[in-house]
Amino acid sequence: MPSRPGLRPTPDRVRETLFNWLGQRLEGLACLDLFAGSGALGFEAASRGAARVVMVEQDRSVVLSLKETKAVLGAAQVELVQDDAFGYLQRATDQFDVVFLDPPFGQNALPGVLERLAGRLAPAARVYVESARPVEDVAWRELKRARAGQVSYQLLERR
Repeated sequence: MPSRPGLRPTPDRVRETLFNWLGQRLEGLACLDLFAGSGALGFEAASRGAARVVMVEQDRSVVLSLKETKAVLGAAQVELVQDDAFGYLQRATDQFDVVFLDPPFGQNALPGVLERLAGRLAPAARVYVESARPVEDVAWRELKRARAGQVSYQLLERR
């Protein structure tokens, strides 16, 4: 994986907690990893039986690295999209059961992404958010919350 400013792979301990929250198996679910980065969350979802995992990443060299990882893992259910999160959400028509949001902390992208995400969510969809501060938004109901060092992470669903 190329080194990029703001690229923070989700730590193993946090990933373990997240997938305990979601349930160990994701059979048949469609997942969206909107700020794919290292791809750790999307590839983990694929390894747990997700039927489809769309990874969106705007950095071309990171996408090339994700393609290599996809090939090594034989993760046929993973689709890689080179785009920014807002562009993807504007063009996409699919709905997802699980969405992973781990944007670069300095971008303050979460409020806008959460607002635009509603139309991409299947009924009972869950949204994982990693950020510097917990999301406090009346449109979202918090299911779980934890903290690891400087990172707050939550599992949300749309009200």
